Amino acid sequence: MSSIPANLRYNDSHEWVLDNGDGTVTIGITDHAQEALGDVVFVELPEIGRTLAKGDEFGVIESVKAASDLYAPVAGDVVEVNEALEDAPETVNEAPYEDGWIMKVRIEDAASLETLLDADAYQAIADADA
Repeated sequence: MSSIPANLRYNDSHEWVLDNGDGTVTIGITDHAQEALGDVVFVELPEIGRTLAKGDEFGVIESVKAASDLYAPVAGDVVEVNEALEDAPETVNEAPYEDGWIMKVRIEDAASLETLLDADAYQAIADADA
């Protein structure tokens, strides 16, 4: 299994969050999640402008063997989606922490990032899943 980036925060449903430092966060799924899914063939993106509460389902990711709901790790407004995934959903497999990001959200409460898992805590969940 690849290393889990220490600069990100995580939730237990395998989404990661990057604090962009400007009141927005970038969200995607972890390497562990994309490995478990297998070859991603479709990503349902949320609508720009949609307001999400923490825990809201914001989309679906489909692979050749399963479909998984995506859950918002933080509350906020969707300000950007990764439209490149519409034509190249496999990017989630190839670069889950880089080009395979799913959406950017203007976060409602920056302090809520502290309630998410750090890399070590997420590693424990990933290891338990394995």
